[in-house]
Amino acid sequence: MSVNRVHLIGNVGKDPEVRNLQGGAKVATITLATTEKFKDREETEWHTVVIWNNLADVVEKYVKKGSQLYIEGRIKTEKYTKDGQDRFIVKIVASSLQLLGKK
Repeated sequence: MSVNRVHLIGNVGKDPEVRNLQGGAKVATITLATTEKFKDREETEWHTVVIWNNLADVVEKYVKKGSQLYIEGRIKTEKYTKDGQDRFIVKIVASSLQLLGKK
């Protein structure tokens, strides 16, 4: 058995990019910053999160730069070639999200 599940709480780094695709699907892409605090320092990781259809509608209406979100999803790695070199992009594909912070 294997599990590919991610849980993140973080802040949106810039306004979402929302696109309507042929066939009626909607996709939103956000960057989410998560910060881990240690005694003497902080480490911030940036995650690219892809959100589809009904959840993309929610993102389009309510999420903006600085919004705090809880995201559940899975890790997806995409491979591409640039200048003859294989490169990889790691994305989170959201299955659910919750708006956090002040209303």
